[in-house]
Amino acid sequence: MKRCFLFVAAMFMAAVACKPVSSVPAGVHPDWIEGTTVYEMNVRQITPEGTFEAASRMLPLLKENGVDIVWLMPIFPIGVLERKGTLGSYYAPRKYDDVNPEFGGLKDFDAFLEAAHSAGLKVILDWVANHTSPDSEWAEAHPDWFLRNEDGSFVVQHDWTDIAPLDLSNPEMRSAMRDCFRFWLDRGVDGFRCDVAGEMPVDYWKEQIEILRAEYPGRYWLAEGEKPQLHDAGFDATYSWELHHMLNGLDEGKVNADTLAAYINRNAGKYGPDAYRLTFVTNHDENAWAGTEFERLNDAWKAACVLCWTLPQSQPLMYTGQLGGMHKRLQFFEKDPIDFTGWNSYNDFYKSLNDLYHSHPALWAGKASSFEILSTADSTITFRRTRDDDAVTVSVQLCAPWGYEIR
Repeated sequence: MKRCFLFVAAMFMAAVACKPVSSVPAGVHPDWIEGTTVYEMNVRQITPEGTFEAASRMLPLLKENGVDIVWLMPIFPIGVLERKGTLGSYYAPRKYDDVNPEFGGLKDFDAFLEAAHSAGLKVILDWVANHTSPDSEWAEAHPDWFLRNEDGSFVVQHDWTDIAPLDLSNPEMRSAMRDCFRFWLDRGVDGFRCDVAGEMPVDYWKEQIEILRAEYPGRYWLAEGEKPQLHDAGFDATYSWELHHMLNGLDEGKVNADTLAAYINRNAGKYGPDAYRLTFVTNHDENAWAGTEFERLNDAWKAACVLCWTLPQSQPLMYTGQLGGMHKRLQFFEKDPIDFTGWNSYNDFYKSLNDLYHSHPALWAGKASSFEILSTADSTITFRRTRDDDAVTVSVQLCAPWGYEIR
C-alpha cells in the first residue's frame, strides 16, 4: 500500500465503521474529473492588469502547484443600471454571449482558453442563469421573461438590487439560455459552475443538462447548492456548505470529533456513493462578506484544509489568492489586486495537499473508494480511505494545537 507522511501527531486505535449509503444517483461523470482539484479565478483581482492576457501568465504556475480545473468567475459584460460600486458585480450580467471589456475581447478569452488547455488545465465558466442585470439585452427585448411585481418592477431577491430575476418556467427563455450555453461550449469550455443552482427549480437544470450533455458529452457541471436532487438533475458536483459552516466553528469549539463523524455519516446517507462534493475553506462569497480563512478559523485553518482534501466524496476548491496566503478581504465591486507576498510559504502547504490528493486514488471522490472512521477519541478524528491497493489514514486534532497526521 502507498504511504505518505506530512506531519507527525498521535496515533489512535478503536474502529467505528462508516458505510456510505446510496440514495441519489449521480450524473454521468466525465472520466477526466476523477482526482481533480478546482481553482476559482477572480480575473479582475488576480493580476494588476485584470485581463485575460495577464491571467494567462498565471496558468503554468497553477498547474505546477496542483490545479486541474480553473473556474472563471463570471466573464460577461456587467450591467450599468443599479450597478453596485464602481465596477459592479460579476453576477449582474448584461448579456451572455460576450466578455466583460475590462478583461479584453473574445479573442483574448479564446487565447486564454488555448493557453489553459496547452498547460493541461480545464476551464469552466461561472454561469448566472437565475437573473440578468436590469438593463440587460433580454430585459429590453423580452420583458415577459422576467419576474415582476404588480407595478411592473422587477422582483428583488435577497439584497440583490442590481439584478432582474428570470421567469425560469418560461420555455422560450430556457431555449435561449441553452443557445447561450452552446455559444461557449462551441468555443471549447469544459463545463460550468452554476450560480445559485440550489435556489432554482430542479426541473430547470434537469432539462438543460440532459439536452446539453447529449450534444456536448464530457463536460463538467458544478452546482452552487447542496440539495441531493441536484445530482438527479445531472450535476456532477455540489457544494458542501454544511461542512464549510461546521469548519468555520472549529476555532470557537463548536465542532468536535463526534459531531464531525455524525456529519460524515449524514452526508453519506444523503448522496450517492459517486457524488462529488466541492469542499473549501474559502471562496469569493466567504472572503468578501464573512472574512478570510484566517479571520474565521485563526490557527485552525490548516486542520480545516486537511479535512477538505481528505474527507470522503471531496473535490477540493482553492480561491484566488489562497495559494499565496492572501490575508485580506477582496473588494467585490472594485479593482483590488492581490498582493502575493509570502506566496512560497503558503504555496508549499497547498502543493503538498494537492500532491497527496493526486497520488492517492483512495482520496478521490467516487464509488470505488471506501471509508472507515477509526476513532473519535481525545478531540481527534481518525479515519481511513481505501481504494484497491491504496490506503490513506488521516488523524486531525480538532482543538489547539491543531495537529494532523496523514499516512
